[in-house]
Amino acid sequence: MRRGLGGVVVVVVVVLAAVWPSPAWAASYSAPLRTAVASISVAAENRTGYQRSLFPLWADADGDGCNTRYEILIAEATVKPTVGGGCKLTGGRWYSYYDNAYHTVVSELDIDHMVPLAEAWDSGARSWTTARRKAYANDLGDPRPLAAVTDTVNQDKGDQDPARWLPPDKAATCRYVQEWVATKIRWKLTVDAAEKSALTRLAASCPNATLTVSYA
Repeated sequence: MRRGLGGVVVVVVVVLAAVWPSPAWAASYSAPLRTAVASISVAAENRTGYQRSLFPLWADADGDGCNTRYEILIAEATVKPTVGGGCKLTGGRWYSYYDNAYHTVVSELDIDHMVPLAEAWDSGARSWTTARRKAYANDLGDPRPLAAVTDTVNQDKGDQDPARWLPPDKAATCRYVQEWVATKIRWKLTVDAAEKSALTRLAASCPNATLTVSYA
């Protein structure tokens, strides 16, 4: 299942088709960024029992021979690669918005979980079924939860939230905040107090764009 992103989206208008919390029947929400930040519930984090293997990676949901990692690379390429046997990619070009860098070598890129797996576990995923954690780890239903970025930058981010880490390219901050908030809301994840404070402060300095997201 290849996402039709066609190039790099530098300015993200996040359409939140459901700000959480909301009525149980609502499938989506739309609200300004600052309202969306305020809507996310605060809870203490709990990493007890976390193992990366509890989030199965990488799935080939449509059986076309390209798993989630390669689906993202194909979708986000600024110059589309040739897709060969075994989903080998050649000739593509990619933009890592975290550090304003371009790449032509696939091995230089990681697929970052916008909200890292450990952070997701801490903020609600520990109570999910394995099937839901697999869906989270391979989310192709929204362009924001997964992103192709420079490998070394992703390693630097690790499992940190925006209270402790932001993209090195300052121009990327508002997009990053928008996508973090959208992912938390899409998957009905909580934030801790420091994270909430950081998101509130950062959002106050960003355009109060309308976010739209469908619940997963």
